[in-house]
Amino acid sequence: MKYLFSSLLLLSALTSFAQDTKTIKQSGNPIFPGWYADPEAAVFNNKYWVYPTYSAKYKEQVFLDAFSSDDLVKWKKHPHVLDTAAVKWANKAMWAPAIVQKDKKYYLFFGANDIQSDNEVGGIGVAVADKPEGPFKDHLGKPLVDKFHNGAQPIDQFVFKDKDGQYYLIYGGWKHCNIAKLNKDFTGFLPFDDGKIFKEITPDNYVEGPYMFIRNGKYYFMWSEGGWTGPDYSVAYAVSDSPFGPFKRVGKILQQDATIARGAGHHSLIINEKKNKYYIVYHRRPLTETDGNHRETCIDEMKFDADGMILPVKITKEGVKAQKFK
Repeated sequence: MKYLFSSLLLLSALTSFAQDTKTIKQSGNPIFPGWYADPEAAVFNNKYWVYPTYSAKYKEQVFLDAFSSDDLVKWKKHPHVLDTAAVKWANKAMWAPAIVQKDKKYYLFFGANDIQSDNEVGGIGVAVADKPEGPFKDHLGKPLVDKFHNGAQPIDQFVFKDKDGQYYLIYGGWKHCNIAKLNKDFTGFLPFDDGKIFKEITPDNYVEGPYMFIRNGKYYFMWSEGGWTGPDYSVAYAVSDSPFGPFKRVGKILQQDATIARGAGHHSLIINEKKNKYYIVYHRRPLTETDGNHRETCIDEMKFDADGMILPVKITKEGVKAQKFK
């Protein structure tokens, strides 16, 4: 009886361990707690990173947190990697970060102040740090882009590295999107051959949140459509042979599911080319919430058909399986 009891205890412990192990093999959605939106995903030294907007009233959006993970399941919070105390010209609405690693430095691009005209102070800034968790310091002491060019509000920046190593800033709100060639130290821009600094590449139905990547030699341009507080918020895409387009809209690939969540949009990607894995990181609003700022950061897998077209993403509560980047 003694041995039977011991065996039962061991079996119970093993069962409990197996259940605990099983529970950490799936990310679940949201991937971390709190109201966070506009997530920028990146991979540095085989570790996953997400830099989101702190989703609150504009006057409370005065800092950026970051999150890191080894497996897409367990996430560590790095609070206040950047805040307005480090950026003298910024005072509110610090949002939609984009990050790149270059020459052993980490450059965090961000929007601030939600300017509505060329007469206001604000726009797109750049901060720099020696580590992905910061602390980040203002790189320029002023905005990188502080005016409306081609009708684009200077927000929602994304930094794209082309095949030749050239970095571009792709950005824009108010239904206009620009691309500009960054100089080597990210302190300004280089003119295109025609002398222009900002080229408009706006596709049909574009609203905000641009993202670009290369797959099989093709340039995939993605963006958000609809209103960010509404149920119609979604992600669409186009494909071109050039980062300058033309980009003809193909269709939506991410949108709400009335049984899961509303307003799925403003995304980025985690791409593991070795494993041919693509993960879309985005925000959405729980069905229980009516406050526009109550948004959560989520992740789901993104797949392609045989012709290279992006298949519609099914948003889930389960998220994705644990996955090392290596």
